[in-house]
Amino acid sequence: MRNLRSIGIAAGLALSVSVPALNAFASEPTVPPVPATFPAEGKIKYVARDSVLEFKALPEYHEPGWVTEKYVKAGKLPPVKDRLPKEPLVFKTANMPDGIGVYGDTMRHVIGGRPEGWNYGAGQTQGWGGIDIGLSECLTRTAPLFQVEAKDTEPLPNLAKSWDWSADGHKLTMHLVEGAKWSDGVPFNADDVMFYWDDEVMDPNVSPLNGATQETFGVGTTLKKIDDYTVEWTFKDAFPKQHLYAMAYGTFCPGPAHILKPQHPKYSKNTYDQFKNAFPPEYMNMPVMGAWVPVEYRADDIIVMRRNPYYWKVDEKGNQLPYLNELHYKLSTWADRDVQAVAGAGDFSNLEQPENFVASLKRAAEPNAPARLAFGPRLIGYNLRLNFSANGWGNPDERGQAIRELNRNEDFRKAVTMALDRKALGDSLVKGPFTAIYPGGLSSGTSFYDRKSTVYYPFDLEGAKAELAKAGLKDTDGDGFVNFPAGTAGGKNVEIVMLVNNDYTTDKSLAEGVVAQMEKLGLRIVLNGLNGTQRDATQYSGRFDWLIRRNEQELTSVVQNTVQLAPVGPKTSWDHRAPESGEVDLMPFEKDLVDIVNKFVSSADNNQRASLMRDFQKISTEHVYNIGLTEYPGALIVNKRFSNIPQGTPIFMFNWAEDSIIRERVFVAADKQAKYELFPEELPGKPGDKGPM
Repeated sequence: MRNLRSIGIAAGLALSVSVPALNAFASEPTVPPVPATFPAEGKIKYVARDSVLEFKALPEYHEPGWVTEKYVKAGKLPPVKDRLPKEPLVFKTANMPDGIGVYGDTMRHVIGGRPEGWNYGAGQTQGWGGIDIGLSECLTRTAPLFQVEAKDTEPLPNLAKSWDWSADGHKLTMHLVEGAKWSDGVPFNADDVMFYWDDEVMDPNVSPLNGATQETFGVGTTLKKIDDYTVEWTFKDAFPKQHLYAMAYGTFCPGPAHILKPQHPKYSKNTYDQFKNAFPPEYMNMPVMGAWVPVEYRADDIIVMRRNPYYWKVDEKGNQLPYLNELHYKLSTWADRDVQAVAGAGDFSNLEQPENFVASLKRAAEPNAPARLAFGPRLIGYNLRLNFSANGWGNPDERGQAIRELNRNEDFRKAVTMALDRKALGDSLVKGPFTAIYPGGLSSGTSFYDRKSTVYYPFDLEGAKAELAKAGLKDTDGDGFVNFPAGTAGGKNVEIVMLVNNDYTTDKSLAEGVVAQMEKLGLRIVLNGLNGTQRDATQYSGRFDWLIRRNEQELTSVVQNTVQLAPVGPKTSWDHRAPESGEVDLMPFEKDLVDIVNKFVSSADNNQRASLMRDFQKISTEHVYNIGLTEYPGALIVNKRFSNIPQGTPIFMFNWAEDSIIRERVFVAADKQAKYELFPEELPGKPGDKGPM
């Protein structure tokens, strides 16, 4: 098949419009307009990194009285001091907004997802909405870093309590928490870490939930066990401190090897599908390292999680965490999550759908409102991703291949971005100062964002049509849509299939707006609306032309999942992956982006890293690498009875707010506690048992 990048030249000569005339229509690139001020935005109180937590032994430890009376004295559990590590993780009181808490009560969540099962290391989702964050723990932790001063930003210790670099920077020795236990009392150690690495991350037939691959930690990286509580990384580059961020949620969160290993095909007669599906949603009491354990699941109704009696974190008075006894996840819709949180039937929500902003603000302003709203920076952005792989990933048909060639044509991308009326897209979601024009690239709410380095092609439909003509596309049959050149895809209309997440109203509204605006340009867009799980599977397999995607951590925090900014490896990029050959067919400017990302990951110089991201922003937006649509702030909706919620918590930056607020130290004052517990004074049972103990 002929290459459309060369077709554009020949086809352009055949048009009656001259090149100077074409250029005359195009708007001059500029910087994006300054967003409107937003008075409701909360201000973050910044602290030093070492003020959040430490690991140390305390003189004594405590637990809820009913645990001691009902379980320890009855011989069902060892004393709390014997269930804790040698040196537990201790949250410092000074960093707690409301100080040491008290035990009791429930946090009620409402979610739109549905659990596939509990084997997240094999790619199963637990339904999102904070479920996985409540049950899984990772080597490092990044979510609370939103409150840490930029100069002091480095992942917090977690399952890895400390680490040491070799003199040459190629080896990293990690020291694990000694004596920590899974929720069923089985010791956690290096074998759990190595199972995750050897038999999930490194096994090509297994895909961990958040897409961890060897490339995530650098090509050629190895990991080995030194002893039960020590592992050693070996990296190709010197001092790649950036990889510490990739060891946080949810990229390096080991599962219970003593439960998972017997089901893995390497150690059993199971197929990989059987391994993945060995722990369905009905399988209760799955061993976890998190603060709560799933003990009840009712399809399309609710998931209940109870406190982990072996949780390995405490406060400075030695009180074993969490303070909250129970978490609920009502299985409904994402839009219903906001409604119930505002109404008081739910306790916590990330208000991320702008269609609900105005009504939520009005309700929260009422004196008797059960919940409060706290807006953060503009970190929620949506962009249009184009499939850039033209050498076989996903095995496209002739039409799909032709679209990918068009996606790689810069004139075509400029036509698309210039045809987008971003103000209209934002206003279609919500009126007021909420939304802002987002050209693409890094989110404006991240500390690495630089407006002067951001190239913005303003809305100009006539100029966009001229760019489309430069790309060799014109309407040859007079139906209002441009056609492929003769000999390409049968000369038919350029028809593009756009993948969109059906779970969110915002996604669907933006998709419909893009379809309408592209129709005015002369492009026919066909929506492929799928739920989140189906959407992800379709995307990862390469079966899409375009997709609308909400910004992920690489665009919001930059320091987390940084390798997803560019195709530095065959599987790191969201929209430019390699086929089985492993070769990524990089465009010239992509080579520059890959070089920038690699330098950023290996650099420990904060000034150099900031400069590199300015370069990245300029190149990516100038060449229209990802096409921004709109961006806006999110708000935290929290029932007023909860304490220890940090001021200015963003709903999404390093991670989702369920992790950023550090739920294990959130509490409800004794005089505000409600009787929402479904399993009062119950603890998780044995793995596979139905219900709690």
